[in-house]
Formats: sequence, C-alpha cells, structure tokens
Amino acid sequence: MSAQEKILGKGMTSLRTRQRLVERLTNQGISDVRVLEAMRDTPRHLFLDEALASRAYEDLALPIGHQQTISQPYIVAKMTEALIQGEKLSSKPLETVLEIGTGCGYQTAILSKFSDRVISIERIKPLHERAKLILKALKIRNIELFHDDGSRFEKITKKYDAILSAAAPLAAPEYLYKSLKLGGKLIIPIGNAFSQKLILITRISIKEFKTEELEEVLFVPLLAGLVN
Repeated sequence: MSAQEKILGKGMTSLRTRQRLVERLTNQGISDVRVLEAMRDTPRHLFLDEALASRAYEDLALPIGHQQTISQPYIVAKMTEALIQGEKLSSKPLETVLEIGTGCGYQTAILSKFSDRVISIERIKPLHERAKLILKALKIRNIELFHDDGSRFEKITKKYDAILSAAAPLAAPEYLYKSLKLGGKLIIPIGNAFSQKLILITRISIKEFKTEELEEVLFVPLLAGLVN
C-alpha cells in the first residue's frame, strides 16, 4: 500500500467513515468548520497500533501504550476550537503554540494546521520517538518535538499565543500563566485522577487572567521526570 493510500484509508478508516465522525462532532456542538475539516482530513488511524486502527474514527480515547491514551476526538476538537475561537477569519490564527504531552502526536498534527509553529514536549521517550516518525511521514514540518517534562520551561521567558496541556495537574502551574502572550490562551484539564474540569485561561493584561470552566474531562496526570 502506498503512503497516500495509507493516509486516505479504506473501510473503517476511509473518508466516508471520517465524515460520520464529523457529523457526530457537529451534533456534540463543534461548530468551527476549520476544526471539523481538520478532524476529517487528519488520518487518526496512523497514530494507533494496527490492531486498533479500525476504531480510529469512533469518538473514544484509545490506548497508545505506556499507560497513555490518544484523546477522544471530541475533546481534541473542543480544545482546538477553544484556542482559535477569537480568530474566525484566519486559516492560521496562531503563531507559536506550546503543547504539553505530545503522546502519539495526533493533537500536534491538528494544532499544526492552525499554527505557524508548534513546540510539543513528551516525557516518555518511546512515545516521543514514535510521534516523530508519524509526523515526519505525514510531512508536517512546522513542529518541533522535544523529549522533556516541561520543567525547563519554568526558566524560559518565551511567550506563546496558545498553550495546550494533554495532562492534568491539580492546579495550573504558575509558569504557564507567565508564558502566555497578552490575549494568549491556555487550555488545561485541572483535577485529580477521579474528577477534572477542562479550563480555558485567557491573559487579559500583565496581571489579569480570565478563567472559564468548559466541561468535565478525564486526562492522565501531569507528572515530572523523564522516562527513557
């Protein structure tokens, strides 16, 4: 099978199957056409082991090994939509985005469609290496992937238009607030292993932040330390 055929998929991974996912997302309240098109056109089946590929376009979180999961498509779409909602007329509304928790790289691929540059970090090296291979095969070039737990970002003064965390701390780290540009958005699940809320934080001024609770979610915990 050629690379293009793998991307397009067949049967349970075909464009027709993906369109059914888009219809489900629309029914769940995802309304941004740009996000819906990105969800349809991104080959989620390539980010999963072959044994799970046939379930790629079900609206489910699925295991990717190392006690991690690929996020439910609805949540990926919801988080992406929240970050770009203020820029309705731009195809690339974000300049530089920080993603915490690359995982298999699926959310990274979605973010890359709306960003000039995505910096993504993953603390589990086998996941980091696999994501690199998949994203390279898809010829996604506006990304930088790092094997890192994010601790070094506490000392970096760089500012981001958007920050997305795919892992849940008990509270949003202060350095993430400081890493937002004015008008920048941080979307992050907050809570323990049993109860979490998806939170959208917008930087209004140097010291002022607006916080919105979006919905209940369940992500893996945000942990420190690297895994080789």
